Amino acid sequence: MKAYKYKLKTNAKFVAGCLATLDVCRELYNAALQERRDAYQINGLSINYHAQAVQLPQLKQVREDVGEVHSQVLQDTLRRVDKAFDAFFRRCQNGETPGYPRFKAASRYDPFTYPQSGFRLEGDKLHLSKIGSCRVRLSRLIEGTIKTCTIKREVDGWYVVFAVEENQCRFFPKTGEKVGVDVGIENFATLSTGETVENPQFLRESEASLKTAQRRISRRTNKRSNRRRKAVKLLQKEHQKV
Repeated sequence: MKAYKYKLKTNAKFVAGCLATLDVCRELYNAALQERRDAYQINGLSINYHAQAVQLPQLKQVREDVGEVHSQVLQDTLRRVDKAFDAFFRRCQNGETPGYPRFKAASRYDPFTYPQSGFRLEGDKLHLSKIGSCRVRLSRLIEGTIKTCTIKREVDGWYVVFAVEENQCRFFPKTGEKVGVDVGIENFATLSTGETVENPQFLRESEASLKTAQRRISRRTNKRSNRRRKAVKLLQKEHQKV
């Protein structure tokens, strides 16, 4: 499996459809988490993915906005909740800090996925069921069979991530030469030939600009102001660059 990530050339209609889908998926995620928590605290019951997935048809009858989202996107949202609880129980069994699954705010829920169908890529044009279509910046060709399609919102726009199953493995031609590689902290890598590869230290080089962006947010005391929102966006762009 291999992932290909491309930036989207969006339009207003496409963005509106993606935002509406994100809102429904986030609300469904939080509702599924709430149902699991209440069922265990009140009745001592554990609810799994299938028990929640069978409720989707009934939910669509009373919520028009839920019916406007592709069914597999909704199912994948419930699977995300299921994976979050599986990871929580695994950490509990291993004696790690468990970290109970948390509710998602609008600013912390950014992707949704078509796990099998509902999407189509024709040339550089992406078609999404019940959302629309837009152009894709195909910076490289896709080699293999596309299995899933994930739409993700980032600070500088919208991206698509295709999970691709490669049809055949590719190998570098044999040279008959050998070398040992030791990855370290002081140097990124040291070869058995004595050659060293320096650590690029992208984070260390960007610390000054990160501190400046963080201080700018600290000075914006009103958390609902546009100036603070812009400052947060600048910090996000700095982290994205790192």
